[in-house]
Amino acid sequence: MVSELVNQRAYATEAGTRRFVERHSQGRPDDAFSHVGMLHLSSLGLGTYLGPATDEGDVSYIEAVVEAVRQGINVIDTAANYRHQRSERAVGVAIGQLIAMGEVYRSELLVASKAGFVAFDGVVPGDRAQHCVEVTVGHGLAAPDELMARCHCIAPDFIAASLDRSLVNLGLETVDVYFLHNPETQLHELTADVFYERLRRAFARLEQAADEGKVRVYGIATWSGLRARPDERDHVSLERVLACAEEVAGSRHRCRAIQLPLNVLMPEAATFRCQSVKGQWLTPLEAAAELGLVAFTSGTLHQGRLATNGTSDALPLIPDAAGGPERLLTADDALQFARSVDGVTTALVGMADIEHVRANVASLKAGRPTRSWVEALLQRFATPARGLGG
Repeated sequence: MVSELVNQRAYATEAGTRRFVERHSQGRPDDAFSHVGMLHLSSLGLGTYLGPATDEGDVSYIEAVVEAVRQGINVIDTAANYRHQRSERAVGVAIGQLIAMGEVYRSELLVASKAGFVAFDGVVPGDRAQHCVEVTVGHGLAAPDELMARCHCIAPDFIAASLDRSLVNLGLETVDVYFLHNPETQLHELTADVFYERLRRAFARLEQAADEGKVRVYGIATWSGLRARPDERDHVSLERVLACAEEVAGSRHRCRAIQLPLNVLMPEAATFRCQSVKGQWLTPLEAAAELGLVAFTSGTLHQGRLATNGTSDALPLIPDAAGGPERLLTADDALQFARSVDGVTTALVGMADIEHVRANVASLKAGRPTRSWVEALLQRFATPARGLGG
């Protein structure tokens, strides 16, 4: 299922996203949206990672994306490998439907996707490893030693081909943010110097794609890389990442965004000083702000583990925002926490069906919690022993 181009030759703009906010701000507090640069973005975004790779799953995602946009969410995050390209295709169909019905303009939506993991085409092939070799090395898109862990590749030609495929899947001519997906996977087999050289080469190709109008900005979407200790194998230095971009395009580079996990049980993005910038140890979110990077966070509900609405004994106890006795964490608490941490532009939440959307957007209709409540949770769940520089 691939959408057709339906007046989608555009990208998120200041005028478009402002118009979207104005249309959806009635009855909502001002802090339902974030303002970054000239864009106006919903503080919760729709993620598309989980769910079955089935036709029924596709229909459910299409409905979810349509409902999310109708409910005031204008940030949509996906990746080539999510549900074997089906998530990108479902997003494309949903956006096409919304535009065709006159409910939204392309310029009102920020769409992000990713490349790095070799994607299957709709279904899992019989021999996964052989498939990954065929679509990278076999198609002349990478050298044999550029396919890491038998599934991950950031060779420039492969990234360019993946981007073209994503644009077809999404039915778009431009993706707003294009991430290299978990680039730290490469560090399991490479030295740091070789890794950053490969990153530099990938960035050069992404700068070319930006010149061609295929992407607006690019960056890295990580799982462990930005939260790891500097002495751990998969640690990625934001300062070195930006240095790679500057080597390629100087100060006018388009490496402008990061994505990393943040939730109550994984607060390191805001508590672990593992990023050195100008000789000072900062948290990943602080480092991003210092380096001029926009931060999107993932794993808001810990892949569903925090979505049991305070009914599971496995959930942590938290301070009550209203000053009452401590209570079990709820999904709404997790959403409010993630979107309210300093430095977060949009917290991404997996929403595979309409019910997920309707449950999650309720948070946008309530004001954000107090700073003191967010800080209390950060202090409670931080792991100070891991931090550097205090």
